Amino acid sequence: MLFKLNEYCTPDFSLDKFINSPNAVLERAPKDMVAPLGFHATSIFPEYYKINGEWLLAEDTRMDCVAVYENGKIFVREFRNICCGDTIVMGRTEDCEDGIYVHSDCFRSAEQKKDEAFAFRQGRSRETGFSCDYDFINGLLQHEKENGYVVWVLGPACTFDFEARKCFSKLIENGYVHALLAGNALATHDLEAGLLGTALGQDLYSQRPHFNGHYNHIDTINKVNLHGSIANFIEKEHIDNGIMYSLVKNKVPFVLNGSIRDDGPLPDVYEHTYDGQDAMRSHLRKATTVIGMATTLHTIASGNMTPTYRVLPDGTIREVYFYTVDTAEFAVNKLGDRGSLGARGIVTNVQDFVGNVCKGLHLS
Repeated sequence: MLFKLNEYCTPDFSLDKFINSPNAVLERAPKDMVAPLGFHATSIFPEYYKINGEWLLAEDTRMDCVAVYENGKIFVREFRNICCGDTIVMGRTEDCEDGIYVHSDCFRSAEQKKDEAFAFRQGRSRETGFSCDYDFINGLLQHEKENGYVVWVLGPACTFDFEARKCFSKLIENGYVHALLAGNALATHDLEAGLLGTALGQDLYSQRPHFNGHYNHIDTINKVNLHGSIANFIEKEHIDNGIMYSLVKNKVPFVLNGSIRDDGPLPDVYEHTYDGQDAMRSHLRKATTVIGMATTLHTIASGNMTPTYRVLPDGTIREVYFYTVDTAEFAVNKLGDRGSLGARGIVTNVQDFVGNVCKGLHLS
């Protein structure tokens, strides 16, 4: 299968609706963290705003935020980052009526636009055939290795299986992972596997429980805290395998976010929600492909911060690809329910998914 990125279709600003559109209404924020009533909330799609007769694209966006006009450009900011006096875009229409245009159909190919309105099996379920998806993902990853920024979002199930853990390490070592987002659990159980050969006390290969195995993950956290960091723990305890080992060895950045139920947590985990969100967004605002596996919460959080497009340094606008992988149809479809309409679901377990990807990339 020959891989090719979909081309961006720029709006035709010579159309009457753009020419006759009024300028967007701008109002000042009345206080910190507060937008004027009637503010415009952003989406995952490219959005253009007519300011002084010129249509400006918000070059970096995320859903459910506020468009701020500043120094001749549009910036998209979370409510917590609004400052008193910021110039906020107003209006709640999306087709030029208020000087705002949401460009939602910008990457569909000519073939996709010919699709019939009615057709069977258009959802993503356990009945869906994913062979074409795997071919596309393999081509995409080969392209992104040199031309993009691939962010993976992992749940702890990704390290519960011997082969899945080994295959994902190969993806890291071969340059297909540019950043990893996860929680305390993924790192804890991966390091537990490197130290003791178990995940939550079960042998990583046979799944047989070790005696007193329920201590293994908290003993691991305790040792990591003793050494002060994950990197120091890997060095001092002579860990030579696993996801975290491969990330540290290959200098691939990772963001670990805490939750209300964490054990420990590990010293590298962000304990403040907004600090962790900012760290996640620092990678997601560069992402050209995002793949979430076996973590509904972290994948939805990433989806909320990831638009359908990316403006590259040379001004080119390209599509951002978002995949979500889970055994539950509910999990892969919930992302769409939460607004990430560009996400594509694959219903399978992470062991099979990572194994198939590695096989397709000739890494296994």
